[in-house]
Amino acid sequence: MKQMTKKVAFLLADGFEDSEMKNPYEAITKNGNDAVIISLNANEELHGKKGTITYTSHLSAKEAYATDYEAVIIPGGTSPEKLKHDPYMIKFVQEADKAGITIAAICHGPQLLAEADLLKGKTLTSYPGIAQEVIAAGGSYLDQPVKVDGNLITSRTPEDESVFIEEIINKLGVTAY
Repeated sequence: MKQMTKKVAFLLADGFEDSEMKNPYEAITKNGNDAVIISLNANEELHGKKGTITYTSHLSAKEAYATDYEAVIIPGGTSPEKLKHDPYMIKFVQEADKAGITIAAICHGPQLLAEADLLKGKTLTSYPGIAQEVIAAGGSYLDQPVKVDGNLITSRTPEDESVFIEEIINKLGVTAY
């Protein structure tokens, strides 16, 4: 029996944490699932902060509709700091949340969720350096490898990627390995 392919949005800007993009992206696309890179501009070349990988965006946030996707993944690094200032990116994650779509954010990824006012009453984890930002946005912070709260999946650092990816795959109900 062939599984239904899923369409997953990756929200990305220059300076993303290389492995936090590469590893989830490869896990999603490995079995034919569709990964779409959404950035501030369409056809933008985006570089990882360590310089090991480059991606080209497919769409700008202005062109994208959250309800076209089964999940949204937000890698960390300095990318979320850039994304959180874009009103279209904020609207995109707000629409995804309102629709109950899985939103997975690792490392600094929750910065975009905080800016979009999506953390009130939620319990999550993130890079420890932004814990106060999470709390100030109304979230409860836990220092653990991965936390699932409703439609949100969060993790701390590249060291937590395997459990982060596992939770995304479980939520989507797809085979990745």
